[in-house]
Amino acid sequence: MVSGLDLALVGAVGAERVVELMVASRNVSWALGHGGVEHGRGHYRWMVALHVALLGGCVVEPALTGRAFDAARFGVGAAAVAVAQGLRWWTIATLGRRWTTRVIVIPGLPLVTGGPFRLFRHPNYLAVAIEVAALPLAVGAWATAVVGTVLNAVLLMAVRIPCEEAALGLRNAPGD
Repeated sequence: MVSGLDLALVGAVGAERVVELMVASRNVSWALGHGGVEHGRGHYRWMVALHVALLGGCVVEPALTGRAFDAARFGVGAAAVAVAQGLRWWTIATLGRRWTTRVIVIPGLPLVTGGPFRLFRHPNYLAVAIEVAALPLAVGAWATAVVGTVLNAVLLMAVRIPCEEAALGLRNAPGD
Protein backbone atom coordinates (compact mmCIF):
# COMPACT_ATOMS: atom_id res chain seq x y z
CA MET A 1 0.00 0.00 0.00
CA VAL A 2 1.36 3.39 -0.95
CA SER A 3 0.46 6.21 1.44
CA GLY A 4 -0.06 9.82 0.51
CA LEU A 5 3.12 10.77 2.37
CA ASP A 6 5.08 8.11 0.45
CA LEU A 7 3.77 9.44 -2.85
CA ALA A 8 4.51 13.02 -1.78
CA LEU A 9 8.12 12.14 -0.94
CA VAL A 10 8.70 10.24 -4.18
CA GLY A 11 6.97 13.03 -6.12
CA ALA A 12 9.13 15.68 -4.41
CA VAL A 13 12.31 13.78 -5.33
CA GLY A 14 11.02 13.36 -8.88
CA ALA A 15 10.29 17.08 -9.11
CA GLU A 16 13.75 17.84 -7.73
CA ARG A 17 15.21 15.65 -10.50
CA VAL A 18 13.38 17.73 -13.11
CA VAL A 19 14.83 20.93 -11.60
CA GLU A 20 18.29 19.31 -11.63
CA LEU A 21 17.92 18.43 -15.29
CA MET A 22 16.90 22.00 -16.09
CA VAL A 23 19.95 23.39 -14.26
CA ALA A 24 22.18 20.77 -15.88
CA SER A 25 20.86 21.54 -19.35
CA ARG A 26 21.60 25.23 -18.94
CA ASN A 27 25.06 24.42 -17.59
CA VAL A 28 25.82 21.92 -20.38
CA SER A 29 25.15 24.65 -22.94
CA TRP A 30 27.43 27.05 -21.07
CA ALA A 31 30.22 24.46 -20.64
CA LEU A 32 30.18 23.35 -24.27
CA GLY A 33 30.13 26.99 -25.34
CA HIS A 34 33.27 27.55 -23.29
CA GLY A 35 35.23 24.68 -24.84
CA GLY A 36 33.98 21.92 -22.56
CA VAL A 37 34.65 18.35 -23.63
CA GLU A 38 32.19 15.58 -22.75
CA HIS A 39 33.49 12.23 -21.52
CA GLY A 40 31.68 8.94 -20.88
CA ARG A 41 28.60 9.69 -22.91
CA GLY A 42 27.84 5.95 -23.28
CA HIS A 43 27.15 5.30 -19.60
CA TYR A 44 24.86 8.31 -19.07
CA ARG A 45 21.75 6.51 -20.34
CA TRP A 46 22.31 3.77 -17.75
CA MET A 47 22.43 6.33 -14.98
CA VAL A 48 19.18 7.89 -16.19
CA ALA A 49 17.54 4.45 -16.45
CA LEU A 50 18.62 3.58 -12.90
CA HIS A 51 17.16 6.78 -11.45
CA VAL A 52 13.88 6.43 -13.34
CA ALA A 53 13.60 2.78 -12.26
CA LEU A 54 14.35 3.74 -8.67
CA LEU A 55 11.49 6.24 -8.59
CA GLY A 56 9.17 3.71 -10.21
CA GLY A 57 10.22 0.99 -7.77
CA CYS A 58 9.45 3.31 -4.86
CA VAL A 59 5.82 3.39 -5.97
CA VAL A 60 5.31 -0.04 -7.54
CA GLU A 61 7.00 -2.24 -4.92
CA PRO A 62 5.00 -0.97 -1.90
CA ALA A 63 1.79 -1.19 -3.98
CA LEU A 64 2.52 -4.81 -4.96
CA THR A 65 3.66 -5.95 -1.51
CA GLY A 66 0.94 -4.14 0.40
CA ARG A 67 3.54 -3.00 2.93
CA ALA A 68 1.89 -0.73 5.45
CA PHE A 69 3.00 2.83 6.09
CA ASP A 70 5.39 3.08 9.02
CA ALA A 71 5.81 6.61 10.41
CA ALA A 72 9.18 5.94 12.06
CA ARG A 73 10.64 4.30 8.95
CA PHE A 74 9.30 7.12 6.81
CA GLY A 75 10.64 9.81 9.14
CA VAL A 76 14.17 8.40 9.26
CA GLY A 77 14.23 7.79 5.51
CA ALA A 78 12.81 11.21 4.66
CA ALA A 79 15.39 12.85 6.96
CA ALA A 80 18.20 10.99 5.16
CA VAL A 81 16.76 12.06 1.79
CA ALA A 82 16.69 15.68 3.04
CA VAL A 83 20.35 15.44 4.11
CA ALA A 84 21.23 14.03 0.67
CA GLN A 85 19.38 16.88 -1.03
CA GLY A 86 21.21 19.42 1.11
CA LEU A 87 24.58 17.91 0.18
CA ARG A 88 23.59 17.75 -3.51
CA TRP A 89 22.54 21.40 -3.68
CA TRP A 90 25.62 22.50 -1.72
CA THR A 91 27.66 20.70 -4.38
CA ILE A 92 25.67 22.30 -7.21
CA ALA A 93 26.07 25.76 -5.67
CA THR A 94 29.80 25.21 -5.18
CA LEU A 95 30.37 24.07 -8.77
CA GLY A 96 28.07 26.74 -10.21
CA ARG A 97 27.93 26.61 -14.00
CA ARG A 98 30.42 23.74 -14.00
CA TRP A 99 27.86 21.34 -12.47
CA THR A 100 26.03 19.03 -14.87
CA THR A 101 24.64 15.52 -14.79
CA ARG A 102 27.18 14.66 -17.50
CA VAL A 103 30.97 14.57 -17.34
CA ILE A 104 32.02 17.77 -19.10
CA VAL A 105 35.43 19.28 -18.43
CA ILE A 106 36.51 22.72 -19.57
CA PRO A 107 40.24 22.50 -20.27
CA GLY A 108 42.37 24.84 -18.22
CA LEU A 109 39.96 25.40 -15.35
CA PRO A 110 41.33 24.36 -11.95
CA LEU A 111 39.69 21.67 -9.84
CA VAL A 112 37.09 22.95 -7.42
CA THR A 113 38.31 22.36 -3.87
CA GLY A 114 35.93 24.49 -1.80
CA GLY A 115 32.53 23.75 -0.30
CA PRO A 116 31.80 20.06 0.19
CA PHE A 117 34.89 19.16 -1.84
CA ARG A 118 36.94 20.09 1.26
CA LEU A 119 35.28 17.14 2.99
CA PHE A 120 34.52 14.61 0.25
CA ARG A 121 36.16 13.81 -3.06
CA HIS A 122 32.79 13.17 -4.74
CA PRO A 123 30.08 14.86 -2.64
CA ASN A 124 27.37 14.61 -5.28
CA TYR A 125 27.88 10.85 -5.59
CA LEU A 126 27.72 10.51 -1.81
CA ALA A 127 24.40 12.38 -1.93
CA VAL A 128 23.17 10.05 -4.68
CA ALA A 129 24.24 6.95 -2.72
CA ILE A 130 22.40 8.14 0.39
CA GLU A 131 19.28 8.94 -1.60
CA VAL A 132 19.28 5.68 -3.59
CA ALA A 133 19.23 3.76 -0.30
CA ALA A 134 17.09 6.09 1.82
CA LEU A 135 14.22 6.94 -0.53
CA PRO A 136 13.08 3.36 -1.11
CA LEU A 137 13.61 2.49 2.56
CA ALA A 138 11.45 5.47 3.57
CA VAL A 139 8.53 4.09 1.55
CA GLY A 140 9.09 0.42 2.42
CA ALA A 141 10.53 -0.64 -0.94
CA TRP A 142 13.20 -2.95 0.47
CA ALA A 143 14.04 -4.80 -2.75
CA THR A 144 14.26 -1.52 -4.65
CA ALA A 145 16.66 -0.21 -1.98
CA VAL A 146 18.93 -3.26 -2.20
CA VAL A 147 18.94 -3.60 -5.99
CA GLY A 148 19.22 0.16 -6.53
CA THR A 149 22.06 0.49 -4.04
CA VAL A 150 24.04 -2.37 -5.59
CA LEU A 151 23.51 -1.18 -9.17
CA ASN A 152 24.32 2.41 -8.21
CA ALA A 153 27.52 1.33 -6.44
CA VAL A 154 28.65 -0.71 -9.44
CA LEU A 155 27.85 2.11 -11.88
CA LEU A 156 29.58 4.75 -9.78
CA MET A 157 32.63 2.77 -8.68
CA ALA A 158 33.32 0.85 -11.89
CA VAL A 159 32.26 3.39 -14.51
CA ARG A 160 31.32 6.94 -13.53
CA ILE A 161 33.99 7.86 -10.98
CA PRO A 162 36.86 6.38 -13.05
CA CYS A 163 35.53 8.23 -16.11
CA GLU A 164 35.26 11.52 -14.26
CA GLU A 165 38.65 11.21 -12.57
CA ALA A 166 40.31 10.35 -15.88
CA ALA A 167 38.62 13.34 -17.53
CA LEU A 168 39.92 15.59 -14.73
CA GLY A 169 43.43 14.12 -15.03
CA LEU A 170 43.29 12.49 -11.60
CA ARG A 171 43.90 8.98 -12.96
CA ASN A 172 44.47 7.16 -16.22
CA ALA A 173 41.43 6.56 -18.40
CA PRO A 174 39.84 3.12 -17.95
CA GLY A 175 41.75 0.65 -20.07
CA ASP A 176 44.99 2.72 -20.02
